[in-house]
Amino acid sequence: VCTYYKERFGLEYSPSDVVVGSGAKPLLYEALGCLIDAGDEVLIFTPAWVSYVEQVRFFDGVPVLVDTSKTDFIPRIEDVKKAVTPKTRAMILNNPSNPTGAIYDEQCLRDLGKLAVEHNIAIIYDEIYERLVYCGEKHHQILNLVPEARDLTIIINGVSKAFAMTGWRIGYALGPSKAMSYIGDLQGHITSNASSVAQWASVGALKEADADVETMHKAFSARRDLTVALMKEMPHITFTEPKGAFYVWFNVDQVIGKSWKGQKITDDAELCRIVLEAKYVALVPGSAFMSPGHVRISYSNSEEEIREGLGRFKEFLEELE
Repeated sequence: VCTYYKERFGLEYSPSDVVVGSGAKPLLYEALGCLIDAGDEVLIFTPAWVSYVEQVRFFDGVPVLVDTSKTDFIPRIEDVKKAVTPKTRAMILNNPSNPTGAIYDEQCLRDLGKLAVEHNIAIIYDEIYERLVYCGEKHHQILNLVPEARDLTIIINGVSKAFAMTGWRIGYALGPSKAMSYIGDLQGHITSNASSVAQWASVGALKEADADVETMHKAFSARRDLTVALMKEMPHITFTEPKGAFYVWFNVDQVIGKSWKGQKITDDAELCRIVLEAKYVALVPGSAFMSPGHVRISYSNSEEEIREGLGRFKEFLEELE
């Protein structure tokens, strides 16, 4: 992990600055457990991955949601500043974003990093999709832009997404050695440690799988282009084209209130239920990501499956009354 971050981002970490865990999710949980006390506030930019809010609540923290839906899912620093209070302890940055596929630009990250330094706010930088960036865009490591935020920053990453190793359950956290020691202690009482077999497999991935990652990246890029092209032909939905991860996040406000064969669509969750039962296409409601009126679809499957699934979904939309 230290070698990977040195070669990829030019960041120097020692083994005492790293914790390897059973996936990125428990490391996020453990990072929050080491950072916040009851009543502490954590800034979360919505739409947000489903576990962030609940993990903050596990520690009696207060999730403070900052909506980004009107700024192409990029936090606007003016909105973030308004959300900061004396109780603000941390902010969670997910870049590239799940569910929106948005990529934070340099100015956004500089502004957020400097704000964190000014107010002594910890940064949890979840960059699990950092290798899955498209359209000529570049993923930015926040510490390359705001190095003075290093003592406040815990990086979360892993092999699940770019290396297609989700089931191996290996994630890693990098940050100040004292924070990593606390995370290690907490992990010791929860999962003990990550699987040794999975860790050795991940060492092989980090050292030797760049060519495989590039092959998968090309496949994801083609799937992204195909998904976007097919969805542009669909009625009743609108979306901003994703530039990272492997999701399309789309607005379904025009669908809410319509009916399909006598079944009224009352909200995004009901839409997803009806589509699943009627067309056997699985979607995730935006309300799960703190953003009702939207839906997330994944393009992580084959092009053949994408064509079939989106064809069924388009048919569904055309049948609405």
